Amino acid sequence: MGPHESNTVLTRLREWPRISFVREPTPLIEAANLAKSMGRAGPDVLLKMDAESGFGLGGNKARKLEFELAPDRLEGATHVITCGGPQSNHARLTAAAAARLGLKCILVVSGDAAPPFKGNAYLHRLFGAEIKPVASPKERDPTMAEMAAKIEGEGGRAVVIPLGASTPLGTLGYVRAAVEIDKQFRDHPHQGTTWIFVSASSCGTYAGLALGFTLLRRKNVKLVGVSADIGRAEILELTENLVDRSSALLGVKTPLPAELLHPTDEYVGPAYGVHSEASEAATTLLARTEGVLLDPAYTAKTAAAMLDWSRLGGIPSTDRMVLWHTGGYPGALAL
Repeated sequence: MGPHESNTVLTRLREWPRISFVREPTPLIEAANLAKSMGRAGPDVLLKMDAESGFGLGGNKARKLEFELAPDRLEGATHVITCGGPQSNHARLTAAAAARLGLKCILVVSGDAAPPFKGNAYLHRLFGAEIKPVASPKERDPTMAEMAAKIEGEGGRAVVIPLGASTPLGTLGYVRAAVEIDKQFRDHPHQGTTWIFVSASSCGTYAGLALGFTLLRRKNVKLVGVSADIGRAEILELTENLVDRSSALLGVKTPLPAELLHPTDEYVGPAYGVHSEASEAATTLLARTEGVLLDPAYTAKTAAAMLDWSRLGGIPSTDRMVLWHTGGYPGALAL
């Protein structure tokens, strides 16, 4: 794909219908104290703070919801339905978005929390969502379909958003984010390779960044997708599938560069959402060096991976690292 075609596709992305939830650009900051603790120079460690996206207590899902809840998709809508676990950041932001848009929200939640409700489980209810509990994750999709059919039978219309808004459409939010940080890099010039560490689970964020940097034709960026729950092979499969389908929306077929994706499943720890020894250490270090709070499900394990790769020499001294903070503050307060 040549430069002209890339520019055409990026123009198409800029013109794509969406609603504005994110306060753009989210901060990109030099983590000088953290870098010093890692034996690196200040400009070599950056934090991309999507935790400070400015809506519903922040987080990466807001970028995806801008496309999933674009005005052209809401004509005649009365409800928004999505799913997740009891501490789902995506469910929290969907409930907040529905409140702002004047729509009713139904959250299909597996393993729903028992009262007293804390963290996201509290915020789901505070934002006015109706909680539909199910026994297991495999029941979420059919239950969402049943709820949507019931609403339609009663004369309404539901917009159904799959888990994490990790859809071809939602993925476009992180193609935009790649363009955003690429512009911010102009204020942080660097000669080596930039290693971006980001959480990977439903993989919409990871896929969007991969497609974005491919469209930008950046050969000096590598993406480390740090699993919160799934295996490395599944990360690659989900990511490549989303890239293919999102590319199709933009009218282009874009194979990813061979050395772009570096997924790892070595930092999941005991279980999804449960701290490991390494993630607890990363949480303490970020709090005490940069005043930044990490969450146990995603960012703590992503930071643990970045610290470990640096310590073990996986990141050359000529390169730099970016921790993409995808949010999750309420989950950190629910422990």
